Amino acid sequence: MQYSTRVLVVGTTADYIDWIRRSCPGRALFLTDPTVRLEALDPRPTPIEEIVCDLSDYSETRQALEQRLSSEALHLDGIASYDCESMELAAVLAHEFALSYPSVQTVNNCRNKYLSKLLWQRHGLRTPRSRLIRSTADAAAFFQQIGGPCVLKPLNGSGSELIFSCDSERACETGFEKIINGLQQRRTNRLYKSSSTDGPTVLAEEYIKGSEFSCDFICENGDVRVIRVTRKVISSRGPFGTARGYLLSASLPDEIDEQDLIQTLCQSAAALGLDRAMCMLDFIVHESQIVLLELAPRPGGDCLPFLLRRCWNLDLLKLFLDFSQHRPIRIEKPPDPPECLGLRLHARHSGILKNIDAGKLSTNARVREVHFSRRPGHLIRMPPDDYESWVLGHVIMDPDGHTELEAQCQALIDKLVVEIE
Repeated sequence: MQYSTRVLVVGTTADYIDWIRRSCPGRALFLTDPTVRLEALDPRPTPIEEIVCDLSDYSETRQALEQRLSSEALHLDGIASYDCESMELAAVLAHEFALSYPSVQTVNNCRNKYLSKLLWQRHGLRTPRSRLIRSTADAAAFFQQIGGPCVLKPLNGSGSELIFSCDSERACETGFEKIINGLQQRRTNRLYKSSSTDGPTVLAEEYIKGSEFSCDFICENGDVRVIRVTRKVISSRGPFGTARGYLLSASLPDEIDEQDLIQTLCQSAAALGLDRAMCMLDFIVHESQIVLLELAPRPGGDCLPFLLRRCWNLDLLKLFLDFSQHRPIRIEKPPDPPECLGLRLHARHSGILKNIDAGKLSTNARVREVHFSRRPGHLIRMPPDDYESWVLGHVIMDPDGHTELEAQCQALIDKLVVEIE
């Protein structure tokens, strides 16, 4: 029997699926959760390209995959997951189908924010002091212990969802209660699935002041290849930690020493058990030191793939597939590319999206791309109730190099016409 080869893409969004189908036609087989198809704006793949099933049910997913591979004479030569909530499933399937991917334990090391920090500390890497907390009293006690501001967040999760900055014991107690309530509302959400059903679900960590960055890199055989380093533009108006945008530069920021970065990337991945992976790392630079926050064995999301494709002609999603299938990796950027800014568009309040118009925004000479991920009729629920529905799209622009970045972002956002009722 003649088999056709595919790379298995485990649990990603409809826009990523459409992107991959266009840039890598015929290469991928998608495992998709039914929730992805509920509000998908992008065209649905053909039946041979996609399996839609409950990805929280590993047994059902494996059976559906085996049936499709058999019925269509397909063979898997790689596996990739772009979403944190699907990485454990990818690890399970990789083991069962003898594919190269981080182990379940390694994925748990990355997904569990407390465990990550413990492992980094044991390997001499700088990361915020942290503690698992079970009650409001624990939260207040941690604030007393470190003698200053702290951050509360779910043990699992990603982005700025359910993350609270606390500058007092009372704020710690309130933040803890909000996270517990938020997790209760999200109890069926795969993103917050924990390997422990009875352990603490909230992490308290020391607040570190400094510039925040995001980095994609490849680690393999003890070597590191940096794909990109972007400075985060943190919003002062939205939920704590919300990235309003990402600044992409050809050279490293002045705060970061290249050799220190390479060594830290290598050590941070190895400490979590990663020996071959494409990774995304969030970190802060504080007093010239890299302070590690979170690492995931996947490339960065948000508007970052769009930013790299538009400004450097680098297809990050395709690069991850190439890596997963052990194909040659080429990381190239234009000679002396100018700085470029990816700006995320957020709704100002809840309601039904009636109209969104970028007419004035699109005519700005510095705007390279405007992308909307929502259409009229979309229901917007603001954080902390929902951290996804308030994201409306993104803008890619050339910064002016003189004005403070957040001010530039706000000036552009003010040109966007958004009607919500």
